[in-house]
Amino acid sequence: MRVVVFAYHDVGYACLAELFRAAADVAAVFTHEDDPGENVWFHSVRPLAEAHGVPAFAPDDVNTPEWIDRIAALAPQVIFSFYYRKLLRPELLALAPRGALNMHGSLLPRYRGRAPVNWVLVNGETQTGVTLHYMDGKPDHGDIVAQRAIPIADDDTALTLLRKLTAAAAELLREVYPALCAGTAPRRPQDHAAATYFGGRKPADGRIDWNVTARQVYNLVRAVTHPYPGAFTSWNGQKLFVWAAGHHDGRRGATAPGTVLQVSPTLAVQAGSGTVTLARVQLAAGAEMSGSEWAAHHAVREGVRLQ
Repeated sequence: MRVVVFAYHDVGYACLAELFRAAADVAAVFTHEDDPGENVWFHSVRPLAEAHGVPAFAPDDVNTPEWIDRIAALAPQVIFSFYYRKLLRPELLALAPRGALNMHGSLLPRYRGRAPVNWVLVNGETQTGVTLHYMDGKPDHGDIVAQRAIPIADDDTALTLLRKLTAAAAELLREVYPALCAGTAPRRPQDHAAATYFGGRKPADGRIDWNVTARQVYNLVRAVTHPYPGAFTSWNGQKLFVWAAGHHDGRRGATAPGTVLQVSPTLAVQAGSGTVTLARVQLAAGAEMSGSEWAAHHAVREGVRLQ
């Protein structure tokens, strides 16, 4: 089956590799140029495409008439999108007579939109997954072909969860690809009334609100820790990153949220309810260290308030 692939990031790499394993006729791969302002820690699909003799392109806008004409000339039967970051317009989707499909990192219709792997952790979900669905011009809106659920462990971070989703996406594509080729793959409309949508996340969204519960602070930390931009608070006018944390749930205390309750053997901070232990921290211009080491190094005492 002749396909054109739009792919980026680890899920894009794994799914493209799966198409090559299945001997798909990949006519071209479209990806993105890496953003020099972004921490690029993930695989690039361009070398993988070129290693298989497939041309790879990274236009700023693939939805222009010129690019649509070029893709039309490739005569794809199916278009795939695997973590490609831009919406493909209906004129482009219509070029594939057997449909255009996207691999999304959630169990649709929940968590449509951007950064689902981060949002499910921020929101304390215990399950997520991947969904292969048809594209129809609206984000993550089209009929579902197949899904695979993934349990979220309490100690999962965005990176460990993404690795699970990447493996699940490749396995799901492997299972359903023969049916797509045969034209027998299932197609189920989404329940749009049950849909939830989340937008992209920015580094500034990592600021800790100490008024929320200890569990919510913990969830934010694990949702944006390495290799993501990180959760942070302020100490003495400086940004203090929290790369790893623990939580002890409890009632709302008399101490103001953000107050340091203990510095040794662990650094503990009052949340809106419960306490948060800061296991790994880092001042913006300093080295990463344990919370207790940081407190000792900077003579931080009980009663100091983080903002």
